[in-house]
Amino acid sequence: MEIFSFTKELGKKVTHFDSNFIMSKITVIEEETRIGGMYLEAGGVIGYHQAKSPQLLLVVKGEGLVKGGSNEYLAVSEGDAVYWEEGEWHETKTDSGLTAIVLESKELSPGLLMERK
Repeated sequence: MEIFSFTKELGKKVTHFDSNFIMSKITVIEEETRIGGMYLEAGGVIGYHQAKSPQLLLVVKGEGLVKGGSNEYLAVSEGDAVYWEEGEWHETKTDSGLTAIVLESKELSPGLLMERK
């Protein structure tokens, strides 16, 4: 398991085409990719299971705890991106609630564009 960051502070201001926003890059993917939204209420859990493919969990709201193969829980919150390898056992849980986007693809390389936390 690796934890990266995609916070506003790590982004770059975009002004092309009269734009005015900050873009925090996450990854580049050319392979087939599944993208989903996950909404964990207070006390919610994504149970301990093996990743069927490389997975990237992008925390967009709330906070929680994640663990990978080391079986040690680490705290995550808004702006954190958690990466698990294919076959890696992992779990996500929250006491207060957590909203995330998950990407699943054979070709995930979050370390190319994001900083490790």
